Amino acid sequence: MTRLDLNADLGEGIGDDKAMLAIVSSASIACGGHAGDEASMRAALRAAKARGVIVGAHPSFPDRENFGRTRMLLPPEELDASIRAQVRTLVELGDEEGWPVRYVKLHGALANMAAEEPAVAALCFAGVEGLVQGLAILAIDNSAQVEVAQMLGFPVILEAYADRAYTPEGLLVARAMPGAVLHDTAEIAERAVRLAQKGEILATDGTVIRSKARSLCIHGDTPGAVEIAMAVKAALAAAGVEIRPTF
Repeated sequence: MTRLDLNADLGEGIGDDKAMLAIVSSASIACGGHAGDEASMRAALRAAKARGVIVGAHPSFPDRENFGRTRMLLPPEELDASIRAQVRTLVELGDEEGWPVRYVKLHGALANMAAEEPAVAALCFAGVEGLVQGLAILAIDNSAQVEVAQMLGFPVILEAYADRAYTPEGLLVARAMPGAVLHDTAEIAERAVRLAQKGEILATDGTVIRSKARSLCIHGDTPGAVEIAMAVKAALAAAGVEIRPTF
């Protein structure tokens, strides 16, 4: 049977985390950069544990004002310290709550920069080395994140996005561009099934992108996220795809 992890970005103070946790198999928890504090992290960890949902850290630029979606040029030592602090905080809380952090997934503009620039990816991933034994990287497929994480010796889970448009190069269309975020539930569900069954993603110009992604993200802050996630899960089930974490 074909298997696919369904993940969502949660603990961001937006959307219905409880409802999403009843649908997804993994959750990336905001850990203080673009959103989140100790209370929200604990709440997300406890809710995920109650549902048996695998959790990961979702660090970003320290930029709450722009929700981590504005590109920043920070001194390397400052970015390193920020990423380390964010992930370490969630790891320590996860240990206290008995629900360990299993992976790291970069958020927003930082994720996009790391997808394009190996040096940024290397700085971010080196910053979390040694924090957790066996810690994996959830990385955008067809991006610089993948090669860098593998080079550093991390287990790597390839990720694709159900609700985002793609460039012909296999990267995400910038959010500032029209059509970057998809809202048509039927279209999103169809794209999810195509990825699971054929390993294909359709770019904005019609280019077919080959993808080995085994984790599919639905953004928890997208309007109608719960309805989208339910439709995606139902479509995958109807296609004989098992929703299961790959961590």
